[in-house]
Amino acid sequence: MKIEHVALFCRDLEAMRQFFLDYFEAVSNEQYHNPRTGLRTYILSFPNGGARLELMKQREQSEACFDSAESRQKSTEGQLMQRPDTIEADPSKPHIGFIHVSFAVGSKEEVDAKTIELRDAGYQVISGPRTTGDGYYESCILGPEGIQIEITI
Repeated sequence: MKIEHVALFCRDLEAMRQFFLDYFEAVSNEQYHNPRTGLRTYILSFPNGGARLELMKQREQSEACFDSAESRQKSTEGQLMQRPDTIEADPSKPHIGFIHVSFAVGSKEEVDAKTIELRDAGYQVISGPRTTGDGYYESCILGPEGIQIEITI
């Protein structure tokens, strides 16, 4: 068994996609758009295989809504995308649920170089590079929309 992909809802789908293309060698599919629900997604793959990352964006309030209450009831996916109780957590602060995504870059030197590259591009380094108590050499930055990106060997 393996993790096939994880998904991330984001506010700016294009900027989030570009971040992973620019800094983590991601390869993206063409954007998927479901006009019925307003869902837009990209699936990103990374060098050396492994789990993929799905970037998702909900329909904006200003986008067209369902034609009728009946069509809303028939679409579980549509109901999910239109949930009025969706909340935004601050991903830069500890919370219950997924807290970061980690990228292995191959060596301490690459961890250092990637951390410097991202810092110089304006992203905040929130820890490291350092060796953690459990033996990992890593750093952590705040990426687009405050998501925590761990960079490790």
